[in-house]
Amino acid sequence: MKSHRITGGGGVRLHAVETGNPRGRPIVFIHGLSQCWLQWSRQLNSSLAEGHRLVALDMRGHGLSEKPRVGYDDSKQWADDVHAVMQALGLDHPVLSGWSYGPLVFLDYIRHYGEDALGGLHFVGAATKLGSEEAMSVLTPEFLSLIPEFFSTDTETSVHGLEGLLRLCFAHELSATELYLMLGYNVSVPPYVRQGLLSRSFDNDDLLPKIRKPVLITHGTADGIVKPAAVERYTAAMPHAQVQLMAATGHAAFWDDAAAFNERLRAFCESLSGHDPLR
Repeated sequence: MKSHRITGGGGVRLHAVETGNPRGRPIVFIHGLSQCWLQWSRQLNSSLAEGHRLVALDMRGHGLSEKPRVGYDDSKQWADDVHAVMQALGLDHPVLSGWSYGPLVFLDYIRHYGEDALGGLHFVGAATKLGSEEAMSVLTPEFLSLIPEFFSTDTETSVHGLEGLLRLCFAHELSATELYLMLGYNVSVPPYVRQGLLSRSFDNDDLLPKIRKPVLITHGTADGIVKPAAVERYTAAMPHAQVQLMAATGHAAFWDDAAAFNERLRAFCESLSGHDPLR
């Protein structure tokens, strides 16, 4: 597995990892709030790597990427981050696979750069807007109740909230090893970063009907953070989207049932026009 240092929007230094077939169609994984590239371990270390070039980005403020104090409310900087990764790594028409907060980021990219350089989009447990009553209506009360703890600078309070976040992500109980690994990289994200991400007020739904590239929507039927009813909104705006509702999986469907998630993502990527798995 290769590690990359890439200069993103506003000069922020980003970290990304890469594995898989360098000649395969690229898939760029973009994690959610307070997570990091390790969340995609069950994709990076799977058969997806045989036919695809897999890249997992640490978003600004997360993982091994730089953690600036400001800039989280700037749509262009988020767009520039994605653009920088694509340019620096020479990614040819990648599929952008975003989880939870991740689709907000790739929609920022589309707003500023369009979709021509993309192969497709994968919305996973997705949110598409923040900061309004309508945006909050698709989030569960259990998640919303934790938000004040995410912002706390008191370590015990912050850890309690982040552990609650993780427990909402999965339909199946994590092992102690998994929980404490994930809690470790959640806690490494400063509270001001989480506040910066969740304090944004914007709506990307105007972009959805304009998307012409292939779209796959994956959502767990037991999602404890984004209500499955959100899928109906997305398909109404993007009637060409393919939908994968995964039974007995939660917000992190890619972890709860990695085999089914990976197989459906592989099939989606290989269905894209002009795809040659050995190019």
